[in-house]
Amino acid sequence: MNKLKNPTNDALFEAFLKLETVEECYAFFEDLCTFKEIEAMGTRFEAAKLLEKGKTYEEILKDITISSSTLSRVSKALKYGTGGYELIINRLKENKK
Repeated sequence: MNKLKNPTNDALFEAFLKLETVEECYAFFEDLCTFKEIEAMGTRFEAAKLLEKGKTYEEILKDITISSSTLSRVSKALKYGTGGYELIINRLKENKK
């Protein structure tokens, strides 16, 4: 069972699904999150994409500002998580074709 699943989070994720453009995402997320929260999510996603491309921890730590513990967490999510990173990374790849 997903620990996060509840009516409040369901409503939040339904709201995410209603966003249609990058500009709408910026507007909603800037109202919803702090600058640091958005920046942290973006950094984690960038790290996931780099790990998926086969970059090493050393290369990633040199290229982006991320702590080794956060990078480790992203790596664990890629290997043992629910598949969320892979789902979105693959969809983005498909859209580039």
